[in-house]
Amino acid sequence: MSDIGGEPGPVTQDPELSPGERAELHRLRAQVAELSQRAGPVGRHRVSWRTPVAALLIVMGCILAPLSVLGVWSANQVSDTSRYIANIEPLIHEPAIQNALTDKITSQITSHVNVTAYINQAATALSSKGLPRVGTVLKTFAPSISSAVAGFIHTQVHKIVTSPRFANAWIQVNTVAHEQLVKALSGQGGGAISVSNGQVVIDLAPFINIVKQDLSARGFTLVNSLPPIHPTLALFSSRDLVKAQTGYRLINDLKIVLPVLTLLLIGAGVYVARGHRRALIGAGLGFAVSMLLLGAGLLIFRGLYLNSVPDSVLPSDAAAAMFDTFVRFIKEALRTLLVLGLVIAAAAFITGPSVTAVRTRAAFASALGWVRRSGEGAGVSTGPVGLWTYAHRKGLRIGAVALAALLFVFWGRPTGLVVILIAAALLVVLGLIELIGRPPTRALTAGQPGQ
Repeated sequence: MSDIGGEPGPVTQDPELSPGERAELHRLRAQVAELSQRAGPVGRHRVSWRTPVAALLIVMGCILAPLSVLGVWSANQVSDTSRYIANIEPLIHEPAIQNALTDKITSQITSHVNVTAYINQAATALSSKGLPRVGTVLKTFAPSISSAVAGFIHTQVHKIVTSPRFANAWIQVNTVAHEQLVKALSGQGGGAISVSNGQVVIDLAPFINIVKQDLSARGFTLVNSLPPIHPTLALFSSRDLVKAQTGYRLINDLKIVLPVLTLLLIGAGVYVARGHRRALIGAGLGFAVSMLLLGAGLLIFRGLYLNSVPDSVLPSDAAAAMFDTFVRFIKEALRTLLVLGLVIAAAAFITGPSVTAVRTRAAFASALGWVRRSGEGAGVSTGPVGLWTYAHRKGLRIGAVALAALLFVFWGRPTGLVVILIAAALLVVLGLIELIGRPPTRALTAGQPGQ
C-alpha cells in the first residue's frame, strides 16, 4: 500500500478487509489526493477571488435589508388603506392621545363659547330691570361660573372621546383621510391632511361635530350657536414631510425591487463563496445585525422626532404614543427577520463539520437510536415504513425544510414567535424522520444472527 497522503496507487488485497472496507479506503485515498492537488505545493498560498466577492455581495444584501423592510412597510402601511387603518386604530385608545384630543377640542369650544361675556350681558340686563344687586353678584361670580362651565365641558368631552362612538368616528374619518395622507406623502396635497405652521396636521372638524351633538343632547344647547370649527392635530413636522416625501417616492418605486435584490445578493454571495456553509452562517448573522441597526435607527429617529415637536403643538406623551403606533409594524417585522437570521445561522452551524456540531448531531442520533432500539426490543418496529423512510431520508429532510420555508413565506404576518415555532416544528419532524428510519443493516443483522 502507498502512503495515505500520496497517490492512490493500487489497493492491496488485504484478506482482513471486506470488499466494502476496501472500497471505502480507496475513496478516502482519492479524496486525500484531490485535496492535495487543490492545495498545491507547500508554501504557495493562492488568493481566491471568491472570498472577497462573496463577502461584498453578502454585505450589500445586508445593507439593503433594512431599506427593504422600510419599502414594504411604506407600501403595506401607507398605500394600503386596510393596513393603514389597522395601524392608526389603536391610537384612539391611547390615554395620551385621548387627553390631547380632549384638551384640543375643549379649548376650541370654550374659546368660541365666551361664558363670561354671556354672564356679563345677563348681569347688565338684570341691572336695567331694577335688580342691580343681583347683577353685581352675578358679575362677581362670573369667573367661577365660567371655570365651572369649562370644567363641565372638559369632563363631557373626555367622556365622548373615550366612547365607542368616537372610536368608530376615528376609524371612519381616518379611512377617508388615508387617501389624503398618500397625497401628502406623494406631494399632491389637499384634503383633510395639510401643512400648517410648519406641521403636517389633520382636521378635527368631524370630531367637533360629534362633541357638539353630544353636548347638545346632554342639555348644553349653547353649543348649537357655535360657528363651524376646524381645529387641527399635528402629526409630524413639515420638515420631516419633505424627507418623507422624498423617501416615500424612492422606496415606493423600489418596494418590490429591494427585497428581491436583497435576497439575490445574499444568495449570490453564499453561492460564490468557497465555503457555502460558512458564508450562510455569516449571511444569517449579518442579516440579524442589520435588523438591530434598523431598530437603533428607529430609536434615534424617535428621539429626534420628539424633540422637534413642541408641547404647545402636541404633548410629549401623545407624540411618543403616536410615533410608537406608526412604526409598530416596522418593529414587528425587524424582530421577525432578526429571529429568522439567527435561526438560519444556527441551522447552518449545527449541520456543519465543526466538532461542536458533529458532537451535537451524534448525541441526538445516539439518543434517537437508543429509543428506536428500545422499541424494537419491546416488540415495536417500524417495519417496511422504517426501511422506506431510511432509504428516502435525504429527500424527506429536504421536503421538510422546504415545507417550513413555504409556511413562513405564506404566513399572513409572521412574528418572531412564529419563526421559533416553525423552527421547533421542523426539528421535531427531522427527529421523527431519524427515529422512524430503520437502517437496512439492522434488518439484515436481525435476520442473520450468525454473521
